[in-house]
Amino acid sequence: MVERREILKGIGVAAAAAATVTAATEEAKAQASVALGPVASPWDPADPKIEGRMNVAPVPDDYFIPGRFAGKTIIVTGSARGMGEVAARRLAKEGANVVGVDILADLGASVIEDIKAQGGNAVFLAGDISEDAVCAAMVKLAVSTYGGLDGALNNAGVMDALNPDEPIDYPNQKDRVMARFDEAGDEYFDRVVKVNVYGTFYSLRHEIRQMIAQNRGGAIVNVASVAGIRGFGGTVPYVTSKHAVQGMTKTAAIDCAAYGIRVNSVGMATTMTPMFDRAYEIIGQRRETSFADTGIGLYKSMSLLQFSDQKKRGSTAAEQVAIMLFLLSQEASNVTGSTYNTDGGFTIF
Repeated sequence: MVERREILKGIGVAAAAAATVTAATEEAKAQASVALGPVASPWDPADPKIEGRMNVAPVPDDYFIPGRFAGKTIIVTGSARGMGEVAARRLAKEGANVVGVDILADLGASVIEDIKAQGGNAVFLAGDISEDAVCAAMVKLAVSTYGGLDGALNNAGVMDALNPDEPIDYPNQKDRVMARFDEAGDEYFDRVVKVNVYGTFYSLRHEIRQMIAQNRGGAIVNVASVAGIRGFGGTVPYVTSKHAVQGMTKTAAIDCAAYGIRVNSVGMATTMTPMFDRAYEIIGQRRETSFADTGIGLYKSMSLLQFSDQKKRGSTAAEQVAIMLFLLSQEASNVTGSTYNTDGGFTIF
């Protein structure tokens, strides 16, 4: 009988070990499917002046960390395209319940529907964050749909007073787009400040109220810019607004620390998004007119990594989102009130 029990015990141990190996193998396969590649690649053709010159490899667009936000509900403003869309899609892949918000109703809804079609949990609210009622509604939607709010990525923002999908026609839009300080129009200044400053304030106020009421902490990331750290010519409302976002981030972090709520921001330089493309088109059309300035405003236009890259690439949306999601995650548990300069070294020289 003893011998039989030992045999059965041995079989059980072996089976348990096999199950453990199988589980480990499956986990390894899952991790392998999102493995990162080389951190850099050689110039091709090689730089004749600098031996061994390399390009930094961007994080893959499809990279994600399985299960990192499982069961968490996170708001993403500006979720219809650009960094907001990339963030919403990756958050859903990492297990989050995503509440997308955007003024682009049809495009925003289609992104959320696609996330759901791929097995993610997501819901959409069409609206303009410069309206307090919209910011209140997005938090209510998170609570009514998923039972609460754990995080928020306040990403929505504008650089001009044009509608997000309005075609560029600089000669007829000069009072609503980038301009030298003395030529900046009221509508231009008002719209940028209304969205970037009031919209961020309204978003933070409702998000923080909900998180404090829940008594379980949370994490918030505000999308600022290098324009919130230094000045840029011809963009007075944008620079003003992004400095304000940095100030709100620090103040919110101080007010919220006692409630277990972390608040941080990110400040990127050139990032290849639809907003950047539109700004570049405006500048291009402006050059074709009689417009002239000193040139100082664009004296420095590239970051350290962009200048060092063979193709002079700007950062990708996936690179920016990787840091945003890190700050939203528990991995950043000791980080609050900080600005991560995700600018490729733009502001260090």
